[in-house]
Amino acid sequence: MRKLSNYMLVLALGAYAGTIASAAPAPDADQPRTMEQVVDRITSNEQKLYGQIRNYSPLVETYIQNLKPDKDLGQVPAGDKYFLGRANFAKGVSLVPLTETSNRGKRAFASIGNFFSFAMQFLPDGFLQMIFIDTSGFDRQHYKFDYVRREFLGEVRCLVFDVTPLEKKNGGRFLGRIWVEDQDYHIVRFNGAYSGNGHSSWYFHFDSWRTNVQPGLWMPTFIYSEEKDLHYAISKKLDFKAQTRLWGYNLGGASQEQELSKILVETPMQDDTKTANDLTPIQAQRSWDRQAEDNIADRLERIGLMAPKGEVDKVLDTVINNLEVTNNIDVEPEVRCRVLMTSTLESFTLGHTIVLSRGLIDVLPDEASLATMLAHELGHVVLGHRLDTQFAFFDQLLVEDKDTFRHFGFQRTSDEEAQANAKALQILNNSPYKNQLGNAGLFLQALDSRQKEIPNLISGHLGNRVPQINDLKSTMPADPKQNPQKIAALPIGGRVKIDPWNDKLELIKSKPVGTVAEREKMPFEVTPFMPYLMRYGADASKPVAASTTPPQDVKPGEAPDPTKP
Repeated sequence: MRKLSNYMLVLALGAYAGTIASAAPAPDADQPRTMEQVVDRITSNEQKLYGQIRNYSPLVETYIQNLKPDKDLGQVPAGDKYFLGRANFAKGVSLVPLTETSNRGKRAFASIGNFFSFAMQFLPDGFLQMIFIDTSGFDRQHYKFDYVRREFLGEVRCLVFDVTPLEKKNGGRFLGRIWVEDQDYHIVRFNGAYSGNGHSSWYFHFDSWRTNVQPGLWMPTFIYSEEKDLHYAISKKLDFKAQTRLWGYNLGGASQEQELSKILVETPMQDDTKTANDLTPIQAQRSWDRQAEDNIADRLERIGLMAPKGEVDKVLDTVINNLEVTNNIDVEPEVRCRVLMTSTLESFTLGHTIVLSRGLIDVLPDEASLATMLAHELGHVVLGHRLDTQFAFFDQLLVEDKDTFRHFGFQRTSDEEAQANAKALQILNNSPYKNQLGNAGLFLQALDSRQKEIPNLISGHLGNRVPQINDLKSTMPADPKQNPQKIAALPIGGRVKIDPWNDKLELIKSKPVGTVAEREKMPFEVTPFMPYLMRYGADASKPVAASTTPPQDVKPGEAPDPTKP
């Protein structure tokens, strides 16, 4: 029998700040000595990246929330768009769509907005374009580089430059600021917009970040875009916020390397009978069901839609263990948990494998709310709602990536959902979370109040949308406005961070921010990215904070000395 264990999730709304004690190594003979040489190294590395990225095909997810004014909260969501596709950099800035909404012949949304029939459209390729500064002439012949200061992004010390196109009449040139790490001079962040807005197209403002995924390799990872009061027609304007994430650069590579380096020790079976290894019909059926589960999970992981087993899975397994132990639930094979990589809020079961999306875990405010989501899916398992075992045949998995969401579907019927809701309530009322269910009810009510404004965020692609357990809403505590620190739901990205190279997930470990104003709660909303940058192979456990050291003085024509703080 499993033992009851405790794993408390801490509200992740803070950020670390600090400084690095050690200085960078002394520059060698190849290090640039003048500002012109620094700029040449920067532009050379940028051109090199444009060639390197052609070898990769990461997944690209863009989520957009239109905004409307609110007298109490400032701005709140007023409609949304969602796109998921795979980048094909071998053909330039190109995307192969995975989501069904983008397979209808229309490119319905993304970054460079087009004006047609008095309607604004978003184009997915436009948001992806924001990972590049300028692929057709990012050099000193086309841009002016003005050194600003030295600044830390996380624990990466950077040189900051303002970048201005020399010929402003040419549209599409970047205008803004860049951050350059001070060891090899790779651009790690750039913030601004492309110049040249007109009557038929607009370039949106954006903040683009890169991650050091391998030695000397900084790959695009996050893009945040925002526009307010963008007038594009008579009496029409556009307000929106958008997040774009890239991951899956090394799909399958990490697991292959691990398998090749793994040492296996085989021991002979010790059985006293010749029939001890034979399976009964019931055992054979369970094994067949498990094979179907494993096949689907493996397929989704290989195409970048499911995260490898890791830290977040263990948290979910701990909560499941708490629910099972207190309810005397003992099912075979054992229940396990996995995480879908997408931001959409959804959950489903693959037989005895419970799957929650990263986006759902992101917005859940506490452990009791997480337990509620898991209890619903555990209800499906206990009630014997099975998986279609056709997926135990391997040929059923051999589909193209673009057909994934049409081929796979794990939605339950309305009757099965109702049965699972009733079972979930029974499980929760016998669980360690029974006195905290009001928090879960508050989360469900917040989701219900926003469902018309964020339909694409809460529409599941593989499973059902977040379960609405109506009986829990009646246990909801008093009006949250009476308790300013009561948080019904977190913003998107408030709980989990992604390693874009190997798709591993980790819980965000941040300090509490203290008093939170009503406008700062932002349930289910898009917020800017502020990743904590680290160099590849750095010790993630070392406490570091933003630098408060003033930049050194730099004479005209000279580069800042990277060996001095």
